[in-house]
Amino acid sequence: MSRSNLALIGLISSCGVVWLFAEENPTFDAKAAERFAKLALACVGKEYPNKISHVLNSDADVAPPQKLTPAFYGCYDWHSSVHGHWLLVRQLRTFPNAPFAGATREALRKSLTAENLKQEAAYIRGKGRASFERPYGLAWLLQLCAELREWDDPQAHEMLANLKPLEDAAVERLKTWLPKLSHPVRIGEHDQTAFALGLMLDYARSKPNEPFTRLLIDSARKFFLHDKDCPLAHEPSGEDFLSPCLAEADAMRRMPPPNEFAEWLRSFMPQIPTTPRRSESATANWLPVVVSPDPSDPKLAHLDGLNLSRAWMLEGIASALPNDDPRRAALEATVEAYRRAGLAAVTGEHYEGGHWLGSFAVYLTTQRGIQKQRTPNSQQPKNTSGSAAP
Repeated sequence: MSRSNLALIGLISSCGVVWLFAEENPTFDAKAAERFAKLALACVGKEYPNKISHVLNSDADVAPPQKLTPAFYGCYDWHSSVHGHWLLVRQLRTFPNAPFAGATREALRKSLTAENLKQEAAYIRGKGRASFERPYGLAWLLQLCAELREWDDPQAHEMLANLKPLEDAAVERLKTWLPKLSHPVRIGEHDQTAFALGLMLDYARSKPNEPFTRLLIDSARKFFLHDKDCPLAHEPSGEDFLSPCLAEADAMRRMPPPNEFAEWLRSFMPQIPTTPRRSESATANWLPVVVSPDPSDPKLAHLDGLNLSRAWMLEGIASALPNDDPRRAALEATVEAYRRAGLAAVTGEHYEGGHWLGSFAVYLTTQRGIQKQRTPNSQQPKNTSGSAAP
């Protein structure tokens, strides 16, 4: 059976466990969450294979990953390790009594020590590292900090305090960089500006950090407010795991005042079909799902992640529209198609995808970043920065 067929019927089998997702909404409970937790637990302490992005200033800088970045050395690369740790925290918040909770707490305790994180902060402040993991890895780091800050748990409080030197270094780096960024980076990989702005906005509002929030809002408006007719037909590129068009819209739905978003979206993405609410004619044909031609290839496996990120971005866009908006039916139908295809690909069979796809799956299934409360009819929520409460 092909992977596309698996996506269509929502049936996946991994390590002897069969997962059957419902036709309408996949069930996400502690049992389902355990598979994603195991993917992260298997890689946050796995040093090799490792793809490091490391500037050498002298022979003294030649060292293995665990010596260079002792907290985030696993999961193939630094940013994947960071969002692997975020996955573990998110899962603990959502399922505090799950069977994987003990092992998860222990893994976090070993990684996120004060000593490790002071060294991490010193590393990113090092000479020649001004662009290190900017913006993707730094945005995920701030998402990790936000997750811990929102969790009323003694271990979370301790880990957040330990992270402060690295958190401060990341915010300082981004505050220096964003005012100098003259144009947004519009690609479907790590350097994309829109996706990072969305994660950073949610972080800044959770702290709250008003000056940083204002910088992010001003940057998003500078880059995207006057965009029209996004070239959605040009997507995806063969190695995308983020959609340039959808990520931009997902960032802009976080902008105040929220009642402007529906009109902005009409001009920016006129491709979205309009149908009556609860119409059976709503389909995902306007934005077909994709299938990776080789999930064992580190770059080609990106397309599996694209299905997951498109699902949560479409869901975020829909969440910011009025309940009676005629585009909602098409958006919601497309979310479900992408959700089924994306989750079907998270098998863990290949480390090339297994080291990071679990994080994307958890971001989607726990609705991180989605504002849950929506006022009826044409009114809009006051903000769209909150996450689903665990």
